[in-house]
Amino acid sequence: MSWQHTVPRITEDERQTRLARLRQLIEAEGLAAVLLGPTESLHYFTGLVWHPSERFLGALVTPATISYIVPGFERSRVETLPHLPGEILVWEEEESSAALIARLVAQGGRLALDDGLPLFFYHALAAEMGAARLADGGRLIRDLRCIKSAAEIALIQYAMDLTLGVHRQVHGLLKPGIKSSEVVDFIDRQHRQAGADAGSTFCIVSFGAATSLPHGADGDQVLGRDDVILIDTGCRIDGYHSDITRTYMLEGGESAFERAWWIEREAQQAVFDAARIGAACSSLDDAARKVLAKHSLGPDYRLPGLPHRAGHGLGLEIHEEPYIVRGNHAPLAAGMCFSNEPMIVFPGKFGIRLEDHMYMTAEGPCWLTNPAAGPTEPFSGAVTISCPIRPRRFSSGCQAGRA
Repeated sequence: MSWQHTVPRITEDERQTRLARLRQLIEAEGLAAVLLGPTESLHYFTGLVWHPSERFLGALVTPATISYIVPGFERSRVETLPHLPGEILVWEEEESSAALIARLVAQGGRLALDDGLPLFFYHALAAEMGAARLADGGRLIRDLRCIKSAAEIALIQYAMDLTLGVHRQVHGLLKPGIKSSEVVDFIDRQHRQAGADAGSTFCIVSFGAATSLPHGADGDQVLGRDDVILIDTGCRIDGYHSDITRTYMLEGGESAFERAWWIEREAQQAVFDAARIGAACSSLDDAARKVLAKHSLGPDYRLPGLPHRAGHGLGLEIHEEPYIVRGNHAPLAAGMCFSNEPMIVFPGKFGIRLEDHMYMTAEGPCWLTNPAAGPTEPFSGAVTISCPIRPRRFSSGCQAGRA
């Protein structure tokens, strides 16, 4: 399918650069190779997109070569799909893909495994090579994927802009009596119209007490005039995700919801303000919980309060490293991209999640989308600029001038 978007796709040159970095780590760790399974890591390094099944398909990366391990009858299909150049090695139905891989790994050499591989395939490899020769390749892979390039940030920004536009359209559509299923269908159609070929990758539409369930309720709902509204949705552009949540009411007035909404916004801002190069990921979660405790919410995971982590990384997977959670001492670094969503839940009443994403530059954090303006104003009126180098700003901007 031809590329219709104004943002460039990830180029072959960028993938070769990623592969070169992986090879440097292979040599530095004294490994013979890394095995990529049919995961987003295969997509990241080679461009090949494949859905997992009981038949193994992946790539074996050594310091000098890349070989694709492919079921024999799928070879012609793989040859038609985008991927970096490399030898295609096939195994037939009565053969063992694990045995083929074992023969390719240097005698006595250690093989690092993609951490997305299924357990049954680990056991197949262990039977062929011995468990002592298998290593966890997750850390090597995740450390590379965690740092986003300018091209990746541009794709994420483009996807976020697209989804934020859909949120605006939904806000104009909502009225008492509308069903949540109607809203979900509308969001999918608008994503497709805006250029997301697969439509919405997910969609949560909750009204009233259902908003207190972080991932929504089963069954259809009907919007009441005084209901809290929570909408969480996103799409993919060249594999990269958007993910934005807005919580609001159609009509204002002094209420417990409005008071809680401003606490949620304060906690979200505290996460942003705590984001500095070198700061532990856990310190951002701590900052959100400190705000809630100040307002007699929580503490810890107790409700009313914040029942989950304050954020998650985003890229080719909608949830990936870095995780903004207690106990994660990984330091923030330029290029990291993650959500900021310290949800407040009042069980059986309502929940408020304001989810915007941010990414780290050498100077500090920058918003990918402007945070919401108020309990009945889910969008900021500030002028924004989409650009991975001169990032989107909220009020007076990034870390040097926070809102």
